[in-house]
Amino acid sequence: MRQLAVVLTCEHGGYQVPGRYRRLFAGARADLTSHRGWDPGAAALATTFCRRLDAPLHVTRISRLLIEANRSLGHRQLFSEYSRPLAPAEKADVIANYYQPYRTRVVTEIAGHIAAHRHVLHVSVHSFTPQLHGVVRRADIGLLYDPRRASERAWSAVWRTKIRESRAELIVRRNYPYQGKADGFTTFLRRQFASDQYAGIEIEVNQRWVLTDKAAWRKLQQVLARSLADVCSAHSAGF
Repeated sequence: MRQLAVVLTCEHGGYQVPGRYRRLFAGARADLTSHRGWDPGAAALATTFCRRLDAPLHVTRISRLLIEANRSLGHRQLFSEYSRPLAPAEKADVIANYYQPYRTRVVTEIAGHIAAHRHVLHVSVHSFTPQLHGVVRRADIGLLYDPRRASERAWSAVWRTKIRESRAELIVRRNYPYQGKADGFTTFLRRQFASDQYAGIEIEVNQRWVLTDKAAWRKLQQVLARSLADVCSAHSAGF
């Protein structure tokens, strides 16, 4: 079995807006600091994973309301209602300065591991709002993957088991609250790398853990990091 390389990313790690674009967000601080502008807790969890696994971490702190790092070029949600009025040349500058460099760093990292004959597990770290459009999301953790990829099915199944072995009360759902095969960075990367080279899993954590009890949130981060480390060990043993 090939050596495993873990790569960690966080596409919604902050709500920063570069100075030249702040005019677009006058009076919009509430949106920027809400789940619309970033994923609260995601960067902290990704950092916890990084420390536990000693794996490279790529984080973008630019608000998704300026440009959505987890959407493909041309996607209707790439620019929000705040940034969509930008002139084409300005949009091209945003893409060149804040979208492409982040994605290129990750692609280069993964390609390097694959060139060295390592199998890559890419974990993309996100969080989700507890309620959207009046609908309560009924999960603590979501694991998103492409069900057509056997390796991703296996990673998700084992990770779910490991999480629930530590905390049986947690509701861990697969491909919830979103579908893993929908447009996203992992979907883009699947088109670049074969399934026997690359597996991309998005972990989504309910923001109620982040926003209510800091001590409980710290403990959950450790549970998730330990479970991910256990999954990597199980893979090395040949799950």
